[in-house]
Amino acid sequence: MNTPTSSAVTENKVTLEQWRALLAVIDAGGYAKAAEQLNKSQSAVSYAIAQLETALGVKVFNLQGRKAVATPSGELLYRRAKQLLEQAERLEKSAECLSIHVEPLVKIAVDIIVPPAKVLYCLSLFAKDFPDTRVEYYETVLSGTEDMLLKRQVDLAIGGFVPAGFIGDKVMTAKFHGVSSADHPLQMLGREVTYEDMRQHRQIVVRDSGQYRRHTVGWQEADQRWTVSHIKTSLDAIRMGLGYAWLPDAYTKDDIEAGTLKYLPVEVGSEREGPVYLTFADKEFAGPGAKRLAEIFKECLPIACKGKHDS
Repeated sequence: MNTPTSSAVTENKVTLEQWRALLAVIDAGGYAKAAEQLNKSQSAVSYAIAQLETALGVKVFNLQGRKAVATPSGELLYRRAKQLLEQAERLEKSAECLSIHVEPLVKIAVDIIVPPAKVLYCLSLFAKDFPDTRVEYYETVLSGTEDMLLKRQVDLAIGGFVPAGFIGDKVMTAKFHGVSSADHPLQMLGREVTYEDMRQHRQIVVRDSGQYRRHTVGWQEADQRWTVSHIKTSLDAIRMGLGYAWLPDAYTKDDIEAGTLKYLPVEVGSEREGPVYLTFADKEFAGPGAKRLAEIFKECLPIACKGKHDS
């Protein structure tokens, strides 16, 4: 009897292309759309799935009309294959970083609690050192920042949360105050504002940009609420007297000093603080551009984002 060689023992039964076909068919719900997404013929996709099923000895799809529905085994393999392909993609990107001296593109996600003008100032400093490196800057809110890290859509992220499995460096503390226009009814009470008072007036809330909107921060119990996508929109609404909100001091500093906005004289919780972290998607394989940009953020953001109450 022949003894199997070590190469035969370790040889993979299924190729990455076959796993990609599996994911595409499940995501698209059929062979035709999957073939279109993969830029392959439908027969090539069908053949890849047939080879996968033969190699593994399991049935991954049941056909219901024109729709391919994953079997329980197919669903399990789908989840594992997705992880495998993400790891393979990260490995290829890491190898690319090792093969070049300076990366041509750096992608960042920054929670909008950091004013865009402050981020752009940091990017202007970065451009002096890396004039040929392109930057993609995503403005995110709450879990939207985490999502981009988890999906490895950015090289580094700045936000108030660090996802499980990552390590972030605290770069600053964001301070928030309840604010309204100077002539808002809550400013005219002549006493401290209670939560019951606030329930009777419109609150402006900024929407979590994450896929599952996992985070809600601060008090959000007003009977009337408007939800917007950016702090700047919230700030405009407050300037117009349309409501009140808890906003970062870095956004409201000039309005407070000018007297157009006032802090809400809330009896409890008028001020809150939150740490802001800088987190690499994969620091070990980060290029010199991403590392330099991280240094600039760490040096400049704590100074640039100081509010009126900071020393």
